[in-house]
Amino acid sequence: MFKTLFCYPRVISRHANAPLAEERNTFLSTLASRGTPRSTLWRYARQLRVIALMLGNKARGPIGRSALRQCAQRWARRQRQQGRARTLKWSEEHFQRVACAWCSFMGRLKVKPPPVLPYTAELEAWASFLRFEAQLAPRSVSNYGWWTRDFLHWLWRQKLPLRQLTLVGVDKYMKRLGARGLSRVTLATAATALRRFLPYAHQQGWCPRDASAGLLGPRLFRHENLPAGPVWSEVRRLLSATQGHSGRDRRNRAILLLLAVYGWRSGEVRNLCLEDVDWTRNILRVRRRKTLRVQEYPLTRTLRQVLQRYLKKSRPKSDCREVFLTLHAPFRPLSAGALYHLTCSLLERLNIASPKRGPHALRHACATYLLNQGFSLKKVGDHLGHRSLSATQIYAKVDLEGLRAVAAFDLGGLL
Repeated sequence: MFKTLFCYPRVISRHANAPLAEERNTFLSTLASRGTPRSTLWRYARQLRVIALMLGNKARGPIGRSALRQCAQRWARRQRQQGRARTLKWSEEHFQRVACAWCSFMGRLKVKPPPVLPYTAELEAWASFLRFEAQLAPRSVSNYGWWTRDFLHWLWRQKLPLRQLTLVGVDKYMKRLGARGLSRVTLATAATALRRFLPYAHQQGWCPRDASAGLLGPRLFRHENLPAGPVWSEVRRLLSATQGHSGRDRRNRAILLLLAVYGWRSGEVRNLCLEDVDWTRNILRVRRRKTLRVQEYPLTRTLRQVLQRYLKKSRPKSDCREVFLTLHAPFRPLSAGALYHLTCSLLERLNIASPKRGPHALRHACATYLLNQGFSLKKVGDHLGHRSLSATQIYAKVDLEGLRAVAAFDLGGLL
């Protein structure tokens, strides 16, 4: 790798003769195989040589983060004294980042054991119950677990044992959440999670009584949770904004088609894998995150062309099986925050009015448009992957007549 990154023989010799040359070369080769740009490899190679010289024999054994921090501080001060840096921050942070990555790669970074959190066994048992006996979707298990963990950790900080829990303690927790300025919907979600956990805790003998019957949550009004998304004419503008030829536009256009036309959820788009696209049968397969069922969709001509263009020209080479990856190394599947930023930034750039600005807003827009076109609740529910009609009926509460004026084109015409 040294001969690849550097041109002058003296520089190559300087790196090859420095301590731990083989370990540094192996680490750089691994980064290169992951698609790391040459400029990043060049910076890492220069920093690794300094790290190896400063650590000396310490690098051959376990190294703690405190030792790396001290070396980083010495290096940063030296850089500023020599006029190569104005402040200590960047030099110190870059030294620590590269040193930690390298030592972790070699298996020599001392990692402190994670602190033992209170009620770990109870939380694991609760999650197992939700997952296997209640058979909830992973997202629901995660949400219930988050609120239960927050409640139990609050009890621990208040020095209130779970075995002595009373309704007064539960009310204090809910009052604390209200004082944080949380919305009624969020407070109602917390109350729902506790109403489900407290009977289970009493059944397991963790608390003396079931306080769920006396737990009061905020009242949610009938039309408070109506789906909110952009009107369909604005969705067309959103798709038109990604007709460029850059890698970002190719990737984002495919994502937006799945969100807006197919009505997929954010996690379903992020988890789409290469093997889920059947090019021979023109079929897309999606595993529904709530129902855990596998559903097949027809691969339209437009989406087929967009996906092929992205996969052939813009998708980085990676061992990841997910279709959509980050644009810069290290290449990895997109996060939920990345998809939110994608839709939110586009909506803001195009000045599109929408109460909700995340990926789910496009799913709402798709459902509302289909209902405006006269599709039955059953067909719309099947398209969205709903398990029951009650989940689809909420879209019928939207003012459909007010949206008909902007929904005058055929959905198939978009594709």
